[in-house]
Amino acid sequence: MKFTKTLLAGSLLLASGLAVAETDWIVRAGFSVVAPDSNNHPIVSVEDATSFTFTLGRMMTQHIELEVLAAWPFEHDIKLVGGPKVGSTQHLPPTVSLNYHFMPEAKFDPYLGAGLNYTFFWDEKTQGALDGTRLSLGDSFGLALQAGVDFNLSNNWLINGSIRYIDLSTKAKLDGLSIGHVNIDPIVYSLNIGKRF
Repeated sequence: MKFTKTLLAGSLLLASGLAVAETDWIVRAGFSVVAPDSNNHPIVSVEDATSFTFTLGRMMTQHIELEVLAAWPFEHDIKLVGGPKVGSTQHLPPTVSLNYHFMPEAKFDPYLGAGLNYTFFWDEKTQGALDGTRLSLGDSFGLALQAGVDFNLSNNWLINGSIRYIDLSTKAKLDGLSIGHVNIDPIVYSLNIGKRF
């Protein structure tokens, strides 16, 4: 948690320090679906989850945006591969990205981005075949890539859509014994409404 707060604070300070011209803040808010890789572990499978997400971006130059992604917690069901639900977990995926906007002054403004993600899990629960065991999932740190587009409207409003890939792997333990890494590696689909300031 301390690392995440430091990462986010440092990114915002970096954005302020590197801005050399008049800049815009961009706030986007909406909903995202986190869709894990379907083959993430030979024993258990992490299911899709949807939650409220928002981003705060700053245009450092006309084309380059520094963006921070935050979210309301995602809650994922955990199932045995081909079987019933055996648990659940919550996670937050704060992500810092640099985005390159190809046509920032056009109505249709596509962009590509790359950055870093830090995901932490908590509130792991078990049931069914795993009832009575203690499940723990370790934090993850990895690369994040995205492609998105802003549809610029009047009065600085916009509609945004994006697709992200996050390199996300967590070390899973049952009653303190390792059952290996769960390679979640999700695709994240987002639809937002935003505004420039």
